[in-house]
Amino acid sequence: MGLARAWSVALRGVEGHVVEIEADIGGGLPGVHLVGLPDAALQESRDRVRAAVVNSGRTWPNERVVLALSPATLRKAGSGFDLGLACGVLAAAGVVEQRALDGTVLVGELALDGRLRAVRGVLPCLLAARTAGVRRVVVPEDALSEAALVDGIDVYGAATLGQVLAWFEGAPVLARPSPPPALPAAPLHDLADVVGQDDARRALEVAAAGGHHLLLVGPPGTGKTMLAQRIAGLLPELSPDEALELAAIRSVAGVLPAEGLTRTPPFVAPHHSTSMAALVGGGSGLAKPGAVSLAHRGTLLMDEAPEFKSHVLDALRTPLEEGEVRLARAEGIVRYPARFQLVLAANPCPCAPAHDRDCVCPSLVRRRYLGRLSGPLLDRVDLRARMYPVTALSVVGMPAEDTATVRTRVMAARAAAADRWAAYGWRCNGDVPGPALRAHFALPASVVRPLDAGLRSGELTARGADRALRVAWTVADLQGLARPDRDSVEQALYFRDRRAA
Repeated sequence: MGLARAWSVALRGVEGHVVEIEADIGGGLPGVHLVGLPDAALQESRDRVRAAVVNSGRTWPNERVVLALSPATLRKAGSGFDLGLACGVLAAAGVVEQRALDGTVLVGELALDGRLRAVRGVLPCLLAARTAGVRRVVVPEDALSEAALVDGIDVYGAATLGQVLAWFEGAPVLARPSPPPALPAAPLHDLADVVGQDDARRALEVAAAGGHHLLLVGPPGTGKTMLAQRIAGLLPELSPDEALELAAIRSVAGVLPAEGLTRTPPFVAPHHSTSMAALVGGGSGLAKPGAVSLAHRGTLLMDEAPEFKSHVLDALRTPLEEGEVRLARAEGIVRYPARFQLVLAANPCPCAPAHDRDCVCPSLVRRRYLGRLSGPLLDRVDLRARMYPVTALSVVGMPAEDTATVRTRVMAARAAAADRWAAYGWRCNGDVPGPALRAHFALPASVVRPLDAGLRSGELTARGADRALRVAWTVADLQGLARPDRDSVEQALYFRDRRAA
């Protein structure tokens, strides 16, 4: 008879919770009983763990084994508990000393022959362990590059269960992570490649400077996708904390690149056949992150936006307002960060000729096509720009501003906004709530008179007026003004013109 404890981590979204694994070996018929709300993959770990222990040259107790995972009310999912379960049983059997397990979190899936396999979510597991004050973490050797992204905690990598047990007995056989390499800047598309389109280029600059959402409408070949792809080169690099937050989301989704941490803002462009689960998150069991979370602190491009299903597009409304996704399942509610910049690109009609004069779509079909972008969704889009075909070869040869030139103005505007909102914790104008703008940074009546006229005529909703105010502040920042003037407000309203869509 024996009782021992080991520790692992349960993930709920990108939030980790340290789990205590209690192993009790006592009288009764031989068998393994697992309690503490395990999912199907965790229930199957009983057979994996037993086979891994035996095939590692250790003896499995021929008695009743009870494994309890605490807190008992927290749903545990996945195979990452295998290593902790195996070590807990062997400690209860006297093979491993309890003091060797104290203060150590064990994460990894066991193969039947004792090999240790990597699992999703190692990075948020380590972040949770560090927050809980854990000193050491043992992970699969294949996950060491990911584990190296977390400082302030001792991380060890093992290839097999046997190596972990030998390390507990005093053998220095576990690997340590190497410092993460300095990554070169990712190559970006240049804004100089886009021909003409002065209005759309200006809208893109304002969107990048203020973190605003953008809609581009125009026939094929006018550069909508090209322009949208070039917003990535105008955005500031991620801070270390933001880069780590993005890496944690990618780790849970199983798409963390080999290089690990990157400071480049993400750019995600799902296909128009994307399902709602793929866009906002979902799946069986506890929901996985979707494209909106993978675009956190970056850009989400919805190219050919009217081709997306209407209910899929409308699912963006809450993330656009709140900056997170809440997904409820029978196993619980998970929250994923989703503070992204939305760029929509659309043709004006289904036939989409090079020139509107060649359109063969009836007016009802045209209205129905763009009507797939619902009013509530468009009300959350700050800027709308119409793009037109290039009609002269002389325009093609004209030099256009490159990304570096525009980025200089964008960074200056963002620095002005960050300095203004620093005391409130907002990074850019797009993050500022409307009530704060109206209450603490109210503009003179003569400046906001165009907004009042739009509200009275029904051209603007209250939400739309708040968003126009944010854009006006961004326009002022780009012009080097301390506060928006009437011209700034009129420019903001120009880019909210419904006729642009």
